[in-house]
Amino acid sequence: MPIALIARPYVELGEHSVSMDDVTEDIARRYADLPRLAAYLRTARATGVRTRYFTRPLHSETVAGDATFEDRNRAAYDDALEMAVRAVPGALENAGLALEDIDCVITSHATSWTAPSLDTDLIRTLAPQGLRPDIARIPLSSYACAGGAQALTLAYEHVAAHPGAHVLVVVAECLSAATYNPVDTSRESMIYKVLFGDSAVACVVSGQERDGQGPRFRIDDTWQYVLPDTRTVFEGRLDSYGLHFDSTRDATRTIGTVAPALREWLDGEGTEFAPDFCVVHAGGPAILNHAQTALRVDNGPNAEARTGPLRHSWDSLELCGNLGGASVLDVLRRSFDEPAPGDQGVLLGYGPGISVAACKLTRT
Repeated sequence: MPIALIARPYVELGEHSVSMDDVTEDIARRYADLPRLAAYLRTARATGVRTRYFTRPLHSETVAGDATFEDRNRAAYDDALEMAVRAVPGALENAGLALEDIDCVITSHATSWTAPSLDTDLIRTLAPQGLRPDIARIPLSSYACAGGAQALTLAYEHVAAHPGAHVLVVVAECLSAATYNPVDTSRESMIYKVLFGDSAVACVVSGQERDGQGPRFRIDDTWQYVLPDTRTVFEGRLDSYGLHFDSTRDATRTIGTVAPALREWLDGEGTEFAPDFCVVHAGGPAILNHAQTALRVDNGPNAEARTGPLRHSWDSLELCGNLGGASVLDVLRRSFDEPAPGDQGVLLGYGPGISVAACKLTRT
């Protein structure tokens, strides 16, 4: 089995804190004549998101304003790159490494289109500080909410092929520019306006153990799955107004149908896999509830306070919103201090497709 050890992720949030009241008041004012607005807002508030962070103020042109597609696209990429650059030093410090030690960079970014992409621009920006121009690059451009989990599966594969390598994983999304588009007025789009936040998260996956390195999560196995016939359940769409994120009304129910395939992988050794901890993409209440059922865990002795294995996912959702592909890495960061050495768990990310990526983890 290859050695693949994840160091504590570092999270860089957008600099503008936006409360649930800020968003719902803006929606109520902007769409006052929209039929069923009150029902939409009740559903939006039920997401449980208390705060999210945007790279720009809520009422800026590229968030709630009328910016062109070109301006939204440029703002989303520039802000994502800036957050990514700020996240890298913290990830390296957590790993006890320097830029010169990195052998591969894996990036995930789905909220804008540009060429060159995030991986190349990270190398260009960080080269003066020591990031080598000859490292391997794996850019992910449309995994969206599954990006963080998918990046970890690829990091595992890279260190298996290159023993001893150090892989820098960076996920950066500026979801405010994509999901707060004022032309979107469906029930689902109102939910997404309150659900998403902006962030970049970086971490290092190392193919070697070092003395005094501190706690790590070891990747023991990985899994990828595409649920058949779900192409339009969650999907991104481009038009002259910008990037839009769409979903069908039964999208969250469909997520639950992943469970049999997930259980087959988890229980593949013939005994039921009972995780000591769970690191699940904080995509929303329905996604977490379906994951809880599939993983056969509960909310702990105090269900109201959510003290069970998914508590860090619920905390991330409440305090940051859905961070897209970065979400699962934020949950991993929150989970770092509690499992005991030897505890086994699962990391799980869902994305458009419907695509799923997962890792079995052991706390070292």
